[in-house]
Amino acid sequence: MSKRLKELHEEIAQILKGVVESPRREAELLLMAYLQKDQLFFITHQEDVIDDNDPKLCEWIEMRRRNVPLEYLTNRVSFYSREFYIDEGALIPRPETEHLIDEVLARVSADKAVTVVEVGVGSGIISILLALHLPAARFIAVDISPKALAVARRNIESFGLLNRIELREGDLLSCIEEKIDVLVSNPPYIAHNAPLETNLSYEPQNALFGGEIGDEIICRLLDAVYERRIPLFACEMGYDQRLKVQEYLKSFAVQSLDFYTDYASFDRGFVLKALHE
Repeated sequence: MSKRLKELHEEIAQILKGVVESPRREAELLLMAYLQKDQLFFITHQEDVIDDNDPKLCEWIEMRRRNVPLEYLTNRVSFYSREFYIDEGALIPRPETEHLIDEVLARVSADKAVTVVEVGVGSGIISILLALHLPAARFIAVDISPKALAVARRNIESFGLLNRIELREGDLLSCIEEKIDVLVSNPPYIAHNAPLETNLSYEPQNALFGGEIGDEIICRLLDAVYERRIPLFACEMGYDQRLKVQEYLKSFAVQSLDFYTDYASFDRGFVLKALHE
């Protein structure tokens, strides 16, 4: 059976009603991805006839009805105005992480030959974007998950950066002996007992939960900054963790500690310039 695009759009929106926040927009995005067309095509081809019995389309609709993230269905995610590959082995990048990249770029000169280490590389988006903007820098990207490293490798290869971003498997900085100039991380920072939205259950849990309290990994990274004498550390955090970070750093020598907010004006991360005797 076939339906006009506008009819199929409305039908899918009804199926997703009560499941997602914006069912009509989600239905539109799903159909655009399925048809591999942009929004202009979608708007101007509302009368086109679509086979609504295609097994792939039916599977996508059913999985989205179960709240499987659209990005995992399409294996595509948009971030920082670029397209990346994504699958269930890595956390789906969020728009607020764009601020983390901006904060690093505001403090590191493009012509400076620094060693940048990313802990928790996930899909690879942070290291890739920093590498594109910092051509003189060397990058080492670490993750504890082989599945995440596989996703990162695929993205790094697609951007032609395998010779500049070295991937390593390990826990935090355990696999790195080199001197580190810049440490950057979007670590797990959600408390284990925190309630999550349904769609988050499909994402890798080790990339979400940071411990019983939530800030344990952030604290371990702060310890590493001083143990390894790392000058600059940029880190994403939870909206309610600013005071905890400030309190934890009271016993350390700090040159500067700057917090930044996300698009909703919530605290979302910090940049630490550490003092080392």
